[in-house]
Amino acid sequence: MAHDGPLPSLGDAEAAILRALFTQSPVGLHVLDPELRVVRVNMGTPAMRGVRAEDLLGRYFRDAYPVVSPDDVEERVRRVLETGVPLIEDVVRTRPISGNGAEHSYSVSVFRLEDPDGTVLGVALAVVDVTEREKGRARLRVLNTVRDRVGRTLDVVVTCEELVGALVPAFADAVVVEVVDDVVRGDDPPLSPLPRGTPLRRAAFGSSAGPGQPQAYPVGDVRSLPDPTPYTQALSDLRPRVLRLHAGLPWLATDPARARAIRASGVRTLLTVPLALRGTVLGLISLYRAERLEPFTEDDVEIALQLADHTALCIDNARRYTREHSIAATVQRHLLPRRPVSHTALETAYLSTAKEIAAGSWYDTIPLSSARTALVVGDVAGQGIHATAGMGQLRTVIRSLSAFDLGPDELLARLNDITTHLAAERASLPPADPLHREALTAACLYAVYDPLTGRCTMARAGHLAPVIVRPDGSAQIPDIPDGPRLGTAGGTPFAAAELDIPEGSVLAFTSSPVLSLHLAGGSTLLKGRPPGRGRPLQDLCDEIMYTLPAGVDRGVPMLLLARTRPFPADRVAAWPLGEDLTAVATARALVRDRLAMWGADEDTAFNTELIVSELVTNAIRYGSPPMRLRLIHDRMLTCEVRDASPAAPHLLHARTVDEGGRGLFIIAQLAEMWGTRYAEDGKTIWTEQALPAPPPG
Repeated sequence: MAHDGPLPSLGDAEAAILRALFTQSPVGLHVLDPELRVVRVNMGTPAMRGVRAEDLLGRYFRDAYPVVSPDDVEERVRRVLETGVPLIEDVVRTRPISGNGAEHSYSVSVFRLEDPDGTVLGVALAVVDVTEREKGRARLRVLNTVRDRVGRTLDVVVTCEELVGALVPAFADAVVVEVVDDVVRGDDPPLSPLPRGTPLRRAAFGSSAGPGQPQAYPVGDVRSLPDPTPYTQALSDLRPRVLRLHAGLPWLATDPARARAIRASGVRTLLTVPLALRGTVLGLISLYRAERLEPFTEDDVEIALQLADHTALCIDNARRYTREHSIAATVQRHLLPRRPVSHTALETAYLSTAKEIAAGSWYDTIPLSSARTALVVGDVAGQGIHATAGMGQLRTVIRSLSAFDLGPDELLARLNDITTHLAAERASLPPADPLHREALTAACLYAVYDPLTGRCTMARAGHLAPVIVRPDGSAQIPDIPDGPRLGTAGGTPFAAAELDIPEGSVLAFTSSPVLSLHLAGGSTLLKGRPPGRGRPLQDLCDEIMYTLPAGVDRGVPMLLLARTRPFPADRVAAWPLGEDLTAVATARALVRDRLAMWGADEDTAFNTELIVSELVTNAIRYGSPPMRLRLIHDRMLTCEVRDASPAAPHLLHARTVDEGGRGLFIIAQLAEMWGTRYAEDGKTIWTEQALPAPPPG
């Protein structure tokens, strides 16, 4: 279309544009001179309503506008004035220009103004209100923070503390998290509606005012909530409540302690959100805002519901872990010995470096024949009840195998076969079974200490290694051949190492390699008096606990200490035996005299003579010289006959017309236990009899 009139001049058009921008544009325009004084303002924007132009013109920028961080904003504006580089869409927070209210957020773009000659005239600020956009972003940041930070541990209380840390001060001025007390202990949460009188634990509290913020109840307090209040109503129907707080609210009288805390803290609005999951009630989140933040809105409620859902799921996961851990700990306490058993020549003490040792860790002290003791430490891979069950299985197997007098290397080989079989059973479970995906492997150290020879034979599967602290205070980790972890296919065979252990030495068995290195490299075991000179063994345990190195996780390692001491020489008797049957009568006489010295009663002496007769006769007829008889007076009365033949005796049931074949059968009837122990140079057949208790007084 043709234009019939004269075109306006460029100067007139620019003037019209400026007039429109400063009178009609929704974008705020502010012009500052080189001294950052207000020269012109667009008064038509919503932010400038109710403000007079004369109240702003001529004032310095930081005095004219209530910017939250004036120093930072002024520095950025001056940088534009000095460099000419524009500042584009910088978000600035301000308080209301007139009256009270919440903070606003503005997107500010700053441009330097110059005349045609390049003279700097000042700066122009284009301002757009982005308060709602920034509020939405802030809510999403809070929600993302909760999702990232809350639930990193499997601890109910820590989860609640993480939630408070994520919400204060970004979303609320004060936050209280209360959890049903049964849930904290790992029990099932109650169904909704929450039964009246159900106790809740105040699990976490946080305030932007710092530690001095008034609280209705201290953290850790357990009590039921007074009824009715917005808190109990939210727990009843599982719906959030938003309230403006003022002194006239009738429900405040129901809970005077909370009313006093609300008045003292100056909070103005409350948002209470239930922690619920699958129709059960886990607890309650109470969020408070003072004048620093505007009252809670429906958008805030929506975000609060999402963060409550996430937190409830994390709390329930932690509850399930707590319950499983409690069950595993209970089972473990019943599977492990109450305390290590000390013997005549071996004093023992046990220490867990945490309230509860790891679910798969175990120790044991097993009395063996001939005054010997087996010392065992093991650690099953995994956590929870499955690791505890695996530990119980392996400990039972070791107890059973130890009765066969196997050497440590052979015992671990048998144990590995059984562990591999148990692992195969796990692998054959249905894929949906969680145990199907958990491989059964374990580390184990098995040692046998013989106080009559002062030697200890050890073998290990996996990384576990003992520490030997000798009477002079020197410590070492002995060189024991590495063996594969139990339950792993293939690998090198197990091998044993035999060590001389001086009397008064301390052997330390632990499930932590770091702790082993610590003990061997100069731990508290080596401080003060040498470990074998009257120092209580439990004191050594305590000192180790007090000075654990930083690399030791206090929730995993356990420690078994054993100190060797001399076996009384007058409670052992040994004699060489002849090669003919006259040695039987000689052996009976020697045993009779020795038992008389030890004060044995007639029944014990008679049974022992009969046992010795059969053992010696069997050795002369079927064994090989040299032969030796030994009596040991310990917790049991042990009779041993040693010969050089590797042939194994067998228990037979003789027929009525047979003249022999009843020897081992008679022994089995008279002795509590009997067995055969093999060595490179022959075998030893032994029996054990219970000794009668000494008369009172």
